[in-house]
Amino acid sequence: MGKLYIVPTPIGNLGDMTYRAVEVLKQVDFVLAEDTRTSGNLLRHFNISKPMFAHHKFNEHKTLKSIIDKLAAGQTAALVSDAGTPSISDPGFLIVRECVANGIEVECLPGATALIPALVNSGFPSDRFCFEGFLPPKKGRQTRLNELAVERRTLILYESPHKLLKTLQDLQTLFGEGRRMSVSRELSKLHEETVRGTAREQIEEWTKRPSIKGEIVIVVEGKNE
Repeated sequence: MGKLYIVPTPIGNLGDMTYRAVEVLKQVDFVLAEDTRTSGNLLRHFNISKPMFAHHKFNEHKTLKSIIDKLAAGQTAALVSDAGTPSISDPGFLIVRECVANGIEVECLPGATALIPALVNSGFPSDRFCFEGFLPPKKGRQTRLNELAVERRTLILYESPHKLLKTLQDLQTLFGEGRRMSVSRELSKLHEETVRGTAREQIEEWTKRPSIKGEIVIVVEGKNE
């Protein structure tokens, strides 16, 4: 049997790539990439040349069998996403589950992910928290938000820049304008920032911006007892 490595990649700053991650990418037989162009740039930066195959949410069901066959035949592979840890709001769950079902060893390297820096930066309790990733865009969104409104643990959400204001408005409506939140963007990059304040204050602040760029992490204080 071969082996599948889950390899986190930097969420922005290439200096966050670990030595071990580089060594694993140099040693495997092939790399599975969410976007071969993005991952190709990363590999070239570290002088790594390996066969790459696209593995993303639009083709992961179709490519799964051929990948498992290669691993079962003794090859080794590294799964990388565009940024962060695969399977955390990115493709990865299906292939890991299939490897486990087929007795193929899986090893996940520790590394970059946006949710932990955003949580720590927020100043909210971090001993217990609830990671929700991206909210449903339409169907089930209202139901999910109603459930989360009474969550007492610190809540972590991912959001895209163009949907940030809508999500903040939804949170204000259902969580209350006084619920405290922390919004982080461009984590580990040159223009990294974290804005802290109530739901109302967050909306006021982000409405002033002519444009919002970068991936967003919203951290919400849990509901007080």
